[in-house]
Amino acid sequence: MRSFLLIILFLIVSNSLAQNKGHLVIIGGVHTTETSKKFVELAGGNNAKIIIIPNAGSNPIKNSELHKKEFEELGAKADYLLFTRETADADSNIKKMNWANAVYFLGGDQSDLTRDMLGTKLLQKVYDIYNNGGVVGGSSAGAAVMSEVMITGNELLNKDSTSAFISIQKGNIETAKGFGFIKNAIIDQHFLKRKRHNRLISLMCEYPYLLGIAIDESTAIVVYPDDTFQVIGDNQVVVYDPTTSKNVKTDLRGNFGITDMKIHLLINGDKFDMKSKRVIE
Repeated sequence: MRSFLLIILFLIVSNSLAQNKGHLVIIGGVHTTETSKKFVELAGGNNAKIIIIPNAGSNPIKNSELHKKEFEELGAKADYLLFTRETADADSNIKKMNWANAVYFLGGDQSDLTRDMLGTKLLQKVYDIYNNGGVVGGSSAGAAVMSEVMITGNELLNKDSTSAFISIQKGNIETAKGFGFIKNAIIDQHFLKRKRHNRLISLMCEYPYLLGIAIDESTAIVVYPDDTFQVIGDNQVVVYDPTTSKNVKTDLRGNFGITDMKIHLLINGDKFDMKSKRVIE
């Protein structure tokens, strides 16, 4: 009886925590007015208080100012942080995070974001905002960093920089630890425009227990607290599902083989359940 009650308590607590989670707005690159409007709307419209984090990019002040202006024109309040790994946990930064109910990561190099933020109090504040019903989003690098297994963009075997991702091969695609807002999938971005199929298929063979969610430019997924998402934007999202696949193998050259991997091609308005791994009709 006691074990039964503990299970019931666990389910109640788990459900409560899930309901407290906020929203993710994950943009595949080249954000649009539509994606920005959705971000502001989910953050509370005129009550939105957004912190912009530009550490992935090469021109942080200019890009932060542009996004700050855009969010403010949509009715939100916005500010941005300028910091290094050494200054991430400064009191002034933590104070701004205590003010915010939404966080937006700009594009660039996702490895710079993890370098500056993993293991910091500042990142914990971002988790706190999300786990208390806030909104976390980002574009390009700000999308890649959302998954726990993060694509860095580097190749380990192919050294020819003029021909990127020309194989589906074991040990070629470099990954690192991301921020982990998405734990059951790997996020890829700029997907169709930059023809990145090979790199994500490679990772599906290496991580066949995870989904692959590939978001194109000018397109986003809005992830809801129940782990479903909806596509918004001009282009497509490709979902790779290797979780029921068979016969993952390699040949002597390290080339991957796999059978029965599912692919879903989603467009604006389509919905997907990451728990049941099904398109929502």
